[in-house]
Amino acid sequence: MSADPLHRAGASQRTPTNPPPNGSAMSAIEVRRSTRRRRTVSAYREGDRTVVLIPARMSEAEEQRWVSVMLDKLAAQESKRVLGDAELAERAECLSGQYFEGRARPTSVRWVTNQNTRWGSCTPSEGSIRLSHRLQGMPEYVVDYVLLHELAHLLVPGHGPRFWRLLEAYPRTERARGYLEGVVAADRLPHVPGARSE
Repeated sequence: MSADPLHRAGASQRTPTNPPPNGSAMSAIEVRRSTRRRRTVSAYREGDRTVVLIPARMSEAEEQRWVSVMLDKLAAQESKRVLGDAELAERAECLSGQYFEGRARPTSVRWVTNQNTRWGSCTPSEGSIRLSHRLQGMPEYVVDYVLLHELAHLLVPGHGPRFWRLLEAYPRTERARGYLEGVVAADRLPHVPGARSE
């Protein structure tokens, strides 16, 4: 999967595509068909869009299959990227603007290694947010959900109905919560006898 800016120009057709129903992409998708491209398919992010480059001769069914494959590859690649504290703070600011009209304004957002029983914490009086290092490497939508959860605490301290109404704005809330519940459940599973840990 290469970011191939050379294929932006020339004989290509651009097709805007809606994100797939499984929610594997947060941005708009644009398919660019090229007569010069014979077999390869590639994808990259361009601002708030995902661009998928495909051969012009591809059928609609092949296009949909390859868009799905490339979105999954991009998501897997991005989930391996670990945000630093500065990037985490920028992400929190962006999410606050997108979902809370910029009303949640933390004074600090950082990773910590001393939270082993919860994913994140917030001290509303100080405006500080801390995320467990265990989230690093998890899918971006999961980290975003935990960030939004803690940002919501800057606006509503408890877990009452008002708090959960705030989080309803994030379309991946249930999916992220399910992912985290799965991680917790997997940690509780007994180890298979005789299995060697690598």
